Amino acid sequence: MITQKYINEISYKIIGCAIEVHKHLGPGLLESVYEACFIDEMTNSGLFVKSQLYVPVKYKGKDLGGILKLDLLVNDYIIVEEKAVEQMIPLYKAQLLSYLKLTGKPKGLLLNFNCENITEQLVSLVTEEFAKLPKDFTP
Repeated sequence: MITQKYINEISYKIIGCAIEVHKHLGPGLLESVYEACFIDEMTNSGLFVKSQLYVPVKYKGKDLGGILKLDLLVNDYIIVEEKAVEQMIPLYKAQLLSYLKLTGKPKGLLLNFNCENITEQLVSLVTEEFAKLPKDFTP
């Protein structure tokens, strides 16, 4: 059973992998470099990662095709948007919110690798889908 606790545990693991990559590479590289290392780190940590994933866009009940491209989808529940930018702007958070809404995924993470401390520029977002999940599994 999928719970809020399970989703949060995956998130912590993802963030730990991002910290590890940033610790080894530091700021100043291209997003594609961070992505390759980040995927390797997450895969080695037992996470299932899909990258550069095309997602169908549904509008008013119609499937308009796979015109939305996510950076990463981890364990089929968490969207991760990576950046390697000098400054985070509100558009990036809005983009992640839209991706979450269109896919129905419960949680998203926005990470910027081009900074001194990756956790200071981390944005974690949850959706109504997350709120609907049980907090924890109690048998």
